[in-house]
Amino acid sequence: MAGVDVAIFHHPARDDDPPLVRLLAEARSRLMEHQLGLWGEAGARRVMVVPGREVAGEAFGGRLARLIDEHRIRRLVVMGSGAVPLLRPRDAERLVGAATGSGRRAATNNRYSSDVCAISDARVLRSIPALPSDNALPRWLEEQAGFSVTELPGRDRLAIDLDTPLDLALLALDRGAPAGLPALAAAHELAIPHLEALRALATDPRRELLVFGRSGSRTLSWLERNVRCRVRFLAEERGLRASSPLAIATDAALHTTGPRRPPRATLGRLLAERGPDALAAIAGELADGAIIDSRVLLADHLGADEAHWPSSADRFASDLLRLDQVTDPWLADLTRSAATAPIPVLLGAHTLVGPGIRLLLGGLG
Repeated sequence: MAGVDVAIFHHPARDDDPPLVRLLAEARSRLMEHQLGLWGEAGARRVMVVPGREVAGEAFGGRLARLIDEHRIRRLVVMGSGAVPLLRPRDAERLVGAATGSGRRAATNNRYSSDVCAISDARVLRSIPALPSDNALPRWLEEQAGFSVTELPGRDRLAIDLDTPLDLALLALDRGAPAGLPALAAAHELAIPHLEALRALATDPRRELLVFGRSGSRTLSWLERNVRCRVRFLAEERGLRASSPLAIATDAALHTTGPRRPPRATLGRLLAERGPDALAAIAGELADGAIIDSRVLLADHLGADEAHWPSSADRFASDLLRLDQVTDPWLADLTRSAATAPIPVLLGAHTLVGPGIRLLLGGLG
Protein backbone atom coordinates (compact mmCIF):
# COMPACT_ATOMS: atom_id res chain seq x y z
CA MET A 1 0.00 0.00 0.00
CA ALA A 2 1.31 3.46 -0.91
CA GLY A 3 2.35 5.72 1.94
CA VAL A 4 0.74 9.07 2.73
CA ASP A 5 2.31 12.26 1.46
CA VAL A 6 1.69 15.63 3.10
CA ALA A 7 1.85 18.71 0.87
CA ILE A 8 2.12 22.10 2.56
CA PHE A 9 1.72 25.14 0.33
CA HIS A 10 3.92 27.91 1.69
CA HIS A 11 4.64 31.52 0.69
CA PRO A 12 8.24 32.11 1.80
CA ALA A 13 9.26 35.62 2.73
CA ARG A 14 11.17 37.72 0.23
CA ASP A 15 13.77 40.33 1.08
CA ASP A 16 11.62 43.10 -0.39
CA ASP A 17 8.45 42.12 1.51
CA PRO A 18 7.14 44.75 3.98
CA PRO A 19 7.77 43.95 7.66
CA LEU A 20 4.28 42.66 8.50
CA VAL A 21 4.28 40.39 5.44
CA ARG A 22 7.65 38.98 6.49
CA LEU A 23 6.34 38.52 10.02
CA LEU A 24 3.39 36.43 8.83
CA ALA A 25 5.70 34.34 6.64
CA GLU A 26 7.98 33.76 9.64
CA ALA A 27 5.00 32.72 11.78
CA ARG A 28 3.91 30.24 9.13
CA SER A 29 7.45 28.88 8.83
CA ARG A 30 7.63 28.29 12.59
CA LEU A 31 4.23 26.62 12.55
CA MET A 32 5.32 24.41 9.67
CA GLU A 33 8.43 23.31 11.57
CA HIS A 34 6.26 22.42 14.56
CA GLN A 35 3.84 20.42 12.41
CA LEU A 36 6.56 18.46 10.61
CA GLY A 37 7.02 16.47 13.80
CA LEU A 38 3.29 15.81 14.12
CA TRP A 39 3.06 14.40 10.61
CA GLY A 40 6.11 12.20 11.11
CA GLU A 41 4.71 10.77 14.34
CA ALA A 42 1.34 10.21 12.65
CA GLY A 43 2.99 7.95 10.06
CA ALA A 44 3.24 10.17 6.98
CA ARG A 45 5.79 8.93 4.43
CA ARG A 46 7.09 12.36 3.47
CA VAL A 47 6.23 16.03 3.84
CA MET A 48 6.64 18.27 0.80
CA VAL A 49 6.81 22.04 1.10
CA VAL A 50 5.36 23.52 -2.08
CA PRO A 51 6.51 27.12 -2.71
CA GLY A 52 3.42 29.27 -2.93
CA ARG A 53 4.92 31.63 -5.50
CA GLU A 54 6.36 28.91 -7.72
CA VAL A 55 4.24 29.82 -10.77
CA ALA A 56 2.81 33.33 -10.83
CA GLY A 57 -0.86 33.45 -11.66
CA GLU A 58 -1.46 29.69 -11.58
CA ALA A 59 -4.57 28.67 -9.66
CA PHE A 60 -4.38 26.32 -6.71
CA GLY A 61 -6.19 23.58 -8.65
CA GLY A 62 -3.64 23.63 -11.45
CA ARG A 63 -0.69 23.55 -9.07
CA LEU A 64 -2.20 20.65 -7.15
CA ALA A 65 -2.86 18.63 -10.31
CA ARG A 66 0.73 19.19 -11.45
CA LEU A 67 2.04 18.14 -8.03
CA ILE A 68 0.12 14.85 -8.19
CA ASP A 69 1.51 14.09 -11.64
CA GLU A 70 5.12 15.06 -10.94
CA HIS A 71 5.40 13.13 -7.68
CA ARG A 72 2.98 10.28 -8.53
CA ILE A 73 1.09 10.82 -5.31
CA ARG A 74 -1.57 8.25 -4.39
CA ARG A 75 -2.58 9.23 -0.84
CA LEU A 76 -2.43 12.85 0.23
CA VAL A 77 -2.95 15.35 3.01
CA VAL A 78 -2.90 18.91 1.66
CA MET A 79 -2.86 22.18 3.58
CA GLY A 80 -1.47 25.69 3.69
CA SER A 81 1.39 26.63 5.97
CA GLY A 82 -0.82 28.91 8.09
CA ALA A 83 -3.51 26.28 8.62
CA VAL A 84 -4.68 24.61 11.82
CA PRO A 85 -2.04 25.92 14.25
CA LEU A 86 -3.84 24.08 17.07
CA LEU A 87 -3.56 20.72 15.29
CA ARG A 88 -2.94 17.94 17.80
CA PRO A 89 -1.25 14.54 17.34
CA ARG A 90 -4.62 12.76 17.34
CA ASP A 91 -5.87 15.09 14.58
CA ALA A 92 -2.83 14.29 12.42
CA GLU A 93 -3.35 10.58 13.04
CA ARG A 94 -6.99 10.82 11.96
CA LEU A 95 -6.02 12.62 8.75
CA VAL A 96 -3.31 10.12 7.87
CA GLY A 97 -5.74 7.32 8.68
CA ALA A 98 -8.36 8.81 6.36
CA ALA A 99 -5.80 9.06 3.56
CA THR A 100 -4.97 5.36 3.92
CA GLY A 101 -8.63 4.32 3.72
CA SER A 102 -10.15 2.37 0.86
CA GLY A 103 -12.42 3.78 -1.81
CA ARG A 104 -13.02 7.46 -2.38
CA ARG A 105 -12.81 9.01 1.08
CA ALA A 106 -11.68 12.37 2.39
CA ALA A 107 -11.47 14.07 5.79
CA THR A 108 -11.21 17.76 6.55
CA ASN A 109 -11.62 20.32 9.30
CA ASN A 110 -14.57 21.92 7.45
CA ARG A 111 -16.22 20.51 4.33
CA TYR A 112 -17.39 23.96 3.20
CA SER A 113 -14.22 25.93 3.95
CA SER A 114 -11.28 23.57 4.26
CA ASP A 115 -7.84 24.35 5.64
CA VAL A 116 -6.54 20.77 5.69
CA CYS A 117 -7.83 17.82 3.67
CA ALA A 118 -6.88 14.13 3.55
CA ILE A 119 -7.61 12.26 0.30
CA SER A 120 -7.50 8.48 -0.07
CA ASP A 121 -7.17 8.42 -3.86
CA ALA A 122 -5.25 11.49 -4.98
CA ARG A 123 -5.15 10.37 -8.59
CA VAL A 124 -8.56 12.02 -9.07
CA LEU A 125 -6.85 15.38 -8.55
CA ARG A 126 -5.25 15.12 -11.98
CA SER A 127 -8.59 16.34 -13.35
CA ILE A 128 -9.34 18.95 -10.71
CA PRO A 129 -10.51 22.29 -12.16
CA ALA A 130 -8.72 25.57 -11.53
CA LEU A 131 -10.03 26.03 -7.98
CA PRO A 132 -8.74 29.39 -6.68
CA SER A 133 -7.79 27.98 -3.26
CA ASP A 134 -7.92 24.85 -1.13
CA ASN A 135 -11.03 26.03 0.72
CA ALA A 136 -13.40 24.47 -1.82
CA LEU A 137 -11.48 21.20 -2.27
CA PRO A 138 -13.69 18.92 -0.10
CA ARG A 139 -16.81 20.31 -1.73
CA TRP A 140 -15.42 19.47 -5.18
CA LEU A 141 -14.42 16.00 -3.98
CA GLU A 142 -17.91 15.34 -2.60
CA GLU A 143 -20.12 17.00 -5.21
CA GLN A 144 -18.10 16.46 -8.38
CA ALA A 145 -15.78 13.50 -7.74
CA GLY A 146 -18.08 11.26 -5.68
CA PHE A 147 -16.03 11.15 -2.47
CA SER A 148 -17.42 10.53 0.99
CA VAL A 149 -16.24 13.48 3.10
CA THR A 150 -16.11 13.50 6.91
CA GLU A 151 -15.18 16.29 9.31
CA LEU A 152 -12.71 16.00 12.16
CA PRO A 153 -13.78 16.54 15.78
CA GLY A 154 -12.70 19.85 17.27
CA ARG A 155 -13.99 21.92 14.38
CA ASP A 156 -13.83 25.24 16.26
CA ARG A 157 -10.23 24.68 17.38
CA LEU A 158 -9.22 23.59 13.89
CA ALA A 159 -10.90 26.58 12.24
CA ILE A 160 -8.22 28.96 13.51
CA ASP A 161 -5.87 30.04 10.74
CA LEU A 162 -2.90 32.39 10.38
CA ASP A 163 -4.01 34.78 7.63
CA THR A 164 -2.80 38.03 9.20
CA PRO A 165 -0.44 39.06 12.03
CA LEU A 166 -3.56 39.84 14.09
CA ASP A 167 -4.33 36.10 13.99
CA LEU A 168 -0.88 35.46 15.44
CA ALA A 169 -1.69 37.83 18.31
CA LEU A 170 -5.00 36.05 18.87
CA LEU A 171 -3.33 32.64 18.83
CA ALA A 172 -0.82 33.82 21.43
CA LEU A 173 -3.74 34.04 23.88
CA ASP A 174 -4.23 30.26 23.74
CA ARG A 175 -2.19 28.13 26.12
CA GLY A 176 -2.08 25.31 23.59
CA ALA A 177 -0.36 27.34 20.86
CA PRO A 178 2.99 26.03 19.59
CA ALA A 179 5.66 27.62 21.78
CA GLY A 180 7.45 29.47 19.01
CA LEU A 181 4.39 31.47 17.98
CA PRO A 182 3.56 33.36 21.20
CA ALA A 183 7.29 34.08 21.51
CA LEU A 184 7.31 35.54 18.01
CA ALA A 185 4.27 37.69 18.78
CA ALA A 186 5.93 38.96 21.95
CA ALA A 187 9.23 39.68 20.17
CA HIS A 188 7.38 41.89 17.67
CA GLU A 189 5.22 43.48 20.36
CA LEU A 190 2.01 42.47 18.61
CA ALA A 191 -0.94 43.83 20.54
CA ILE A 192 -4.63 43.28 19.89
CA PRO A 193 -6.26 46.71 19.69
CA HIS A 194 -8.93 47.35 22.33
CA LEU A 195 -8.51 43.90 23.88
CA GLU A 196 -9.31 44.92 27.46
CA ALA A 197 -12.10 47.29 26.41
CA LEU A 198 -13.84 44.56 24.40
CA ARG A 199 -13.46 42.05 27.24
CA ALA A 200 -14.95 44.54 29.69
CA LEU A 201 -17.83 45.22 27.31
CA ALA A 202 -18.56 41.49 27.04
CA THR A 203 -19.14 41.27 30.80
CA ASP A 204 -21.65 44.17 30.95
CA PRO A 205 -25.32 43.24 30.39
CA ARG A 206 -26.19 46.90 29.81
CA ARG A 207 -24.05 47.13 26.67
CA GLU A 208 -24.17 45.66 23.16
CA LEU A 209 -21.51 44.14 20.90
CA LEU A 210 -21.68 44.17 17.10
CA VAL A 211 -20.18 41.15 15.32
CA PHE A 212 -20.08 41.50 11.54
CA GLY A 213 -18.79 39.30 8.73
CA ARG A 214 -18.12 35.66 7.86
CA SER A 215 -19.27 34.21 11.13
CA GLY A 216 -21.92 31.61 11.82
CA SER A 217 -24.29 29.91 14.22
CA ARG A 218 -21.53 28.16 16.17
CA THR A 219 -19.96 31.49 17.09
CA LEU A 220 -23.33 33.02 17.91
CA SER A 221 -24.16 30.05 20.13
CA TRP A 222 -20.83 30.45 21.96
CA LEU A 223 -21.48 34.16 22.47
CA GLU A 224 -24.95 33.48 23.86
CA ARG A 225 -23.45 31.10 26.43
CA ASN A 226 -20.30 32.99 27.36
CA VAL A 227 -20.83 36.77 27.27
CA ARG A 228 -23.20 38.86 29.34
CA CYS A 229 -23.63 41.76 26.94
CA ARG A 230 -26.25 41.81 24.21
CA VAL A 231 -25.01 40.79 20.78
CA ARG A 232 -25.98 42.25 17.41
CA PHE A 233 -24.89 39.56 14.96
CA LEU A 234 -24.64 40.18 11.20
CA ALA A 235 -23.36 37.07 9.40
CA GLU A 236 -22.62 38.06 5.82
CA GLU A 237 -20.76 36.66 2.78
CA ARG A 238 -19.93 33.28 4.31
CA GLY A 239 -18.21 31.24 1.62
CA LEU A 240 -16.67 34.33 0.04
CA ARG A 241 -13.56 32.32 -0.82
CA ALA A 242 -14.86 28.76 -0.49
CA SER A 243 -17.99 28.83 -2.67
CA SER A 244 -16.29 28.40 -6.02
CA PRO A 245 -18.78 27.50 -8.77
CA LEU A 246 -16.15 25.03 -10.02
CA ALA A 247 -16.69 22.94 -6.89
CA ILE A 248 -20.46 22.95 -6.65
CA ALA A 249 -22.61 20.35 -8.40
CA THR A 250 -25.20 22.10 -10.58
CA ASP A 251 -28.75 20.91 -11.07
CA ALA A 252 -29.46 21.49 -14.76
CA ALA A 253 -33.04 22.43 -13.93
CA LEU A 254 -31.81 25.21 -11.67
CA HIS A 255 -28.91 26.33 -13.84
CA THR A 256 -28.82 30.00 -14.73
CA THR A 257 -26.55 31.65 -17.25
CA GLY A 258 -26.59 35.14 -15.78
CA PRO A 259 -23.64 36.69 -13.94
CA ARG A 260 -23.08 35.81 -10.30
CA ARG A 261 -24.20 38.36 -7.75
CA PRO A 262 -21.21 40.37 -6.56
CA PRO A 263 -20.40 40.37 -2.84
CA ARG A 264 -22.73 42.63 -0.91
CA ALA A 265 -23.11 43.41 2.79
CA THR A 266 -25.45 45.69 4.72
CA LEU A 267 -22.63 47.53 6.46
CA GLY A 268 -20.79 47.80 3.14
CA ARG A 269 -23.83 49.35 1.49
CA LEU A 270 -24.00 51.98 4.24
CA LEU A 271 -20.32 52.79 3.76
CA ALA A 272 -20.89 53.07 0.00
CA GLU A 273 -23.38 55.84 0.71
CA ARG A 274 -21.61 57.61 3.55
CA GLY A 275 -17.93 56.82 2.93
CA PRO A 276 -15.45 54.61 4.82
CA ASP A 277 -14.79 57.34 7.37
CA ALA A 278 -18.39 56.85 8.59
CA LEU A 279 -17.57 53.40 10.03
CA ALA A 280 -17.28 54.66 13.61
CA ALA A 281 -20.52 56.60 13.42
CA ILE A 282 -22.45 53.66 11.96
CA ALA A 283 -21.00 51.17 14.46
CA GLY A 284 -21.79 53.61 17.28
CA GLU A 285 -25.42 53.77 16.17
CA LEU A 286 -25.68 49.99 16.39
CA ALA A 287 -23.61 48.98 19.43
CA ASP A 288 -21.12 49.91 22.14
CA GLY A 289 -18.26 48.04 20.49
CA ALA A 290 -17.65 46.17 17.25
CA ILE A 291 -15.69 43.21 15.87
CA ILE A 292 -15.65 43.59 12.09
CA ASP A 293 -14.51 41.37 9.23
CA SER A 294 -12.98 44.06 7.03
CA ARG A 295 -12.47 41.62 4.13
CA VAL A 296 -16.23 41.52 3.62
CA LEU A 297 -16.20 45.32 3.42
CA LEU A 298 -13.37 45.18 0.88
CA ALA A 299 -15.26 42.61 -1.17
CA ASP A 300 -18.36 44.78 -1.13
CA HIS A 301 -16.31 47.79 -2.22
CA LEU A 302 -13.92 46.18 -4.74
CA GLY A 303 -15.27 42.71 -5.56
CA ALA A 304 -14.28 39.22 -4.47
CA ASP A 305 -10.96 39.08 -6.36
CA GLU A 306 -8.24 39.90 -3.83
CA ALA A 307 -5.95 40.97 -6.66
CA HIS A 308 -7.97 44.20 -6.75
CA TRP A 309 -7.81 44.81 -3.00
CA PRO A 310 -5.25 46.91 -1.12
CA SER A 311 -1.96 45.11 -0.54
CA SER A 312 -1.46 42.49 2.14
CA ALA A 313 0.75 44.95 4.00
CA ASP A 314 -2.06 47.51 4.05
CA ARG A 315 -4.61 44.97 5.26
CA PHE A 316 -2.30 43.66 7.98
CA ALA A 317 -1.53 47.17 9.22
CA SER A 318 -5.24 48.03 9.22
CA ASP A 319 -5.99 45.01 11.42
CA LEU A 320 -3.52 46.34 13.98
CA LEU A 321 -4.85 49.92 13.58
CA ARG A 322 -1.40 51.14 12.53
CA LEU A 323 -2.61 54.21 10.64
CA ASP A 324 0.79 55.38 9.45
CA GLN A 325 1.36 52.10 7.56
CA VAL A 326 -1.87 52.01 5.52
CA THR A 327 -1.36 53.62 2.11
CA ASP A 328 -4.60 52.79 0.27
CA PRO A 329 -6.89 55.85 0.65
CA TRP A 330 -10.18 53.96 1.15
CA LEU A 331 -8.71 51.51 3.66
CA ALA A 332 -6.82 54.30 5.40
CA ASP A 333 -10.08 56.19 5.95
CA LEU A 334 -11.77 53.04 7.25
CA THR A 335 -8.86 52.30 9.59
CA ARG A 336 -8.69 55.86 10.87
CA SER A 337 -12.40 55.79 11.64
CA ALA A 338 -12.00 52.54 13.61
CA ALA A 339 -8.88 53.74 15.45
CA THR A 340 -10.39 57.06 16.51
CA ALA A 341 -13.90 55.81 17.29
CA PRO A 342 -15.33 56.61 20.73
CA ILE A 343 -16.18 52.91 21.06
CA PRO A 344 -13.77 49.96 20.64
CA VAL A 345 -13.77 48.81 17.00
CA LEU A 346 -11.56 45.88 15.98
CA LEU A 347 -10.92 45.00 12.33
CA GLY A 348 -9.69 41.67 11.02
CA ALA A 349 -10.33 38.64 8.83
CA HIS A 350 -12.29 35.40 9.07
CA THR A 351 -10.52 34.02 12.14
CA LEU A 352 -11.33 37.16 14.13
CA VAL A 353 -15.10 36.94 13.69
CA GLY A 354 -15.16 33.13 13.85
CA PRO A 355 -13.08 30.99 16.22
CA GLY A 356 -10.91 33.94 17.21
CA ILE A 357 -13.77 35.44 19.21
CA ARG A 358 -13.37 32.62 21.73
CA LEU A 359 -9.73 33.61 22.21
CA LEU A 360 -10.47 37.31 22.20
CA LEU A 361 -13.23 37.15 24.80
CA GLY A 362 -12.19 34.28 26.99
CA GLY A 363 -10.49 31.22 25.50
CA LEU A 364 -11.69 28.19 23.61
CA GLY A 365 -13.15 26.49 26.66
